[in-house]
Amino acid sequence: MPSSYLYTDLSAYYDLMCADINYHAQSYGVRRLHQLFGNEGNAHLDLACGTGPHVRYFIDFGYQSSGLDINQPMLEQAKTRCPEAQFTLGDMCDFQVDEPLDLITCFLYSIHYSATIEQLKQCIVSAHRALKPGGVFCFNSVDKTKIDNTLAERHDLTREDSFFTFRSAWHYCGDGEQQSLKLSITKTTDGITQSWDDEHPMVAVSFEDLASLLQPYFDVHILEHDYEKIMPWDKSSGNAIFVCVKTLTPG
Repeated sequence: MPSSYLYTDLSAYYDLMCADINYHAQSYGVRRLHQLFGNEGNAHLDLACGTGPHVRYFIDFGYQSSGLDINQPMLEQAKTRCPEAQFTLGDMCDFQVDEPLDLITCFLYSIHYSATIEQLKQCIVSAHRALKPGGVFCFNSVDKTKIDNTLAERHDLTREDSFFTFRSAWHYCGDGEQQSLKLSITKTTDGITQSWDDEHPMVAVSFEDLASLLQPYFDVHILEHDYEKIMPWDKSSGNAIFVCVKTLTPG
């Protein structure tokens, strides 16, 4: 099964799959971080933007916001949600922009779609190149050394005449630079159940190693994974927000 199976063929269900996500809180939280750590500009790019919910909020906050994603069906929905924004089909591991940016975001652990350490390095270089001095690259990440393969997230909802169950789980074998995100959807309508499953290969990295990759290009701040509070990472939790401020030249 191709790795884009769920997102390509079931892109219409993506917003339902993410219905429990507080996009406003995430967007507002990163806006605060940009105000604290970054410059005063408003040129913004959201990597792996999906159907554009974060872009919508940043536009409403007054940003000149745009999005990039590798999935065209997602971008078509994003254009409908944010007709005033520019959306680009492309790979976040190798992108360029026409004008330098003040803020680059990558929500929902999508930084891990870089798939390999080498591609992750390319993503970091692309983000550094695209930002103005003092610009911010902000994303959330999971530490491979703290993944519990027994845990999974689940939420259920009803839309029209169908009942949906969505599940997601991280899995890491304990060695190497590959982890996976396991996703499943079940849809029951009139007693008939359909199901779809997918497993996305994603880059596995510890926070220590991730910080080392970033530090030649950015001043790196690692914060607790809480978009409503600004607190330094306690070095024990497995999820964190990275706020990376562009230095003038790679160190």
